Amino acid sequence: MLEVLDGTGSSPKDAAGDAPPHLQYLLEPLHTTVHTQRGATATLPCVLRALPRNYRVKWSKLEPANYRESIILITNGLYHKNYGPLSPRVRLRHSHRYDASLTITDVALEDEGRYRCQLVNGLEDESVSLTLHLEGVVFPYQPSNGRYKFNYHEAKRACEQQDSRLATYQQLYKAWTEGLDWCNAGWILDGTVHYPIINSREPCGGRLLLPGVRTYGARDKQKDRFDAFCFTSALQGQVYFIRAHLNFKEAGQACRNHGAAIAKVGQLYSAWKFSQLDRCDGGWLADGSVRYPITTPRERCGGLPDPGVRSFGFPSKELRTYGTYCFVGK
Repeated sequence: MLEVLDGTGSSPKDAAGDAPPHLQYLLEPLHTTVHTQRGATATLPCVLRALPRNYRVKWSKLEPANYRESIILITNGLYHKNYGPLSPRVRLRHSHRYDASLTITDVALEDEGRYRCQLVNGLEDESVSLTLHLEGVVFPYQPSNGRYKFNYHEAKRACEQQDSRLATYQQLYKAWTEGLDWCNAGWILDGTVHYPIINSREPCGGRLLLPGVRTYGARDKQKDRFDAFCFTSALQGQVYFIRAHLNFKEAGQACRNHGAAIAKVGQLYSAWKFSQLDRCDGGWLADGSVRYPITTPRERCGGLPDPGVRSFGFPSKELRTYGTYCFVGK
């Protein structure tokens, strides 16, 4: 069944929730969302108003791909222990004795999501929830052999190979509010399938459906096949263009000759979003596609009215028609 969901991924009838319980030991954070970018350092606030005699503070993260809660760090105020893949990049801020805030260094794409700071005091416990939000860009992605070729696992791998990851529902919804209009359905991180529509039209569910993020719900991750919606954030490096007439193999070599690598699709989108990269020249990318980024739309550069990354698809790799986009890390 096709539904149109709100920004939380829930139907309106499910939106109401219970008020948070009264906190005895933890201070309610002034802001429950922390905004950051890939590569930055971010701190999730958790401050005690009083210190119980014997207590523990446990930090955990809700994993959107499987709805499980993963422990990150446990402390008793004197000692702490880190857990899981975040372990090398997290520490307690501990700016004073009541401070149990969690600092994450070198923020990665997979760090976005909901975190919980839980105080355990004997049989009692209380917690505050916070959201780490990465500024970024969502882009639709399909392989060279056409649309609707990915099962869930292939879609996940394809995004990761292009310096991105499968988008969350919240990221896709935000992209829709910012103008993403795409008629092909794609996988997102939680295993559901959606497509964002701004201009209702016959091939995209019909003219009678309101604009919104339309959903097919959860699908079979092995058997069902769709495109992918990928998410990427700021670059730790630079994308630049080499003007030449190169085939695909020569494009990769041209980048290597400059001490760089041929850019991935996510890197080009990131440079367009965060560095305002604007070029009217089609260039090879690592997946064999040819694209170009436009921040200032103009008639001779595709003629479309909105900024975006334009695509020439996947031409023959033997063609010597295009230049190449290269990426060099910092």
